[in-house]
Amino acid sequence: MKPVRVSLIGAGYFGQFHYDAWARMHDVEIVAMCVRPGEDASSTAVRYGVPATYEDAEMMVADTAPDIVDITAPPQAHKALLEGLAGKVRWIICQKPFCNSIDEARSVMAVVDSAGSRVIIHENVRFQPWYREIRQLMNDGAIGAPFQISFRLRPGDGQGHEAYLDRQPYFQTMPRFLIRETAIHWIDTFRFLFGEVTGIFADLHRLNPAIAGEDAGILQMTFQNGARGLFDGNRLADHAAANKRLTMGELLVEGSDGAIALDGNARLSRRVLGGTDWVPHAYAWANRNFGGDCVFATNRAALEALRTGSTVENEAKVYLRNMELVEAAYQSNEERRWVDV
Repeated sequence: MKPVRVSLIGAGYFGQFHYDAWARMHDVEIVAMCVRPGEDASSTAVRYGVPATYEDAEMMVADTAPDIVDITAPPQAHKALLEGLAGKVRWIICQKPFCNSIDEARSVMAVVDSAGSRVIIHENVRFQPWYREIRQLMNDGAIGAPFQISFRLRPGDGQGHEAYLDRQPYFQTMPRFLIRETAIHWIDTFRFLFGEVTGIFADLHRLNPAIAGEDAGILQMTFQNGARGLFDGNRLADHAAANKRLTMGELLVEGSDGAIALDGNARLSRRVLGGTDWVPHAYAWANRNFGGDCVFATNRAALEALRTGSTVENEAKVYLRNMELVEAAYQSNEERRWVDV
């Protein structure tokens, strides 16, 4: 089987996880990378054996004919890149936050769809191995009928004037931060585990005056199946974990027959209804790359979809629903009311 040809755009902090994941796939060939004019990405090129570096994405695609273009650039670059590549490459992977707004995302997708390209948003948290295992346990009836899902985000990386500067400094200037950049991961994961969201309430605020946007808040959600969800986010507080960014927090899923808990060290435990003890649940996962190697898993799902022509669960058309829920959360916070979606 011929290797799948992949070109990447961007070489920033999170982009390194993308390069690492592709480079470990035996059936993938990284053929080129594109960076901003004047940006020195030679260390990335050497580390992952990238043979060619460009400063123009369309020229890169014309010269190297990739099967997949993986965009790891920030949101402000998405519109021009996606519209420029539409019709020139069949499959495009794009990091989130997707575009600058939901209206821009819809406009971009209209162009991309009409040109015959397909876009996958790199929503990788749902691909973390603990959430895949929880989904399988739920499918097997481990909790019975679902009642509630709750997640406490506590990475502890948001304090002081230096917050986020060592990894993603643009976090400091985002006017919408906690929900648009971070909570959207768990909005998507809640949908993966519990189904469609029908209503939302948000109470958001900013704790660190050094940043522009909100960095703490609570989201309440209702689901189509009648269950409830709670996202309790605080980027300044931390949780008990060897690596505070492994799971970013702690999860509890409850149902008619029992519950499943996830701790900060990615350990799962189960308790049956009426039981007094939490029983550890063993499962296989790799403590590699980011979030249990979820970047590898996300990219692999995209690769399989390309080869089989099947749909993939995080295609942009589906992901727009997450963006609608983000907008509903901000509307709720501004209007101080429950919003049906």
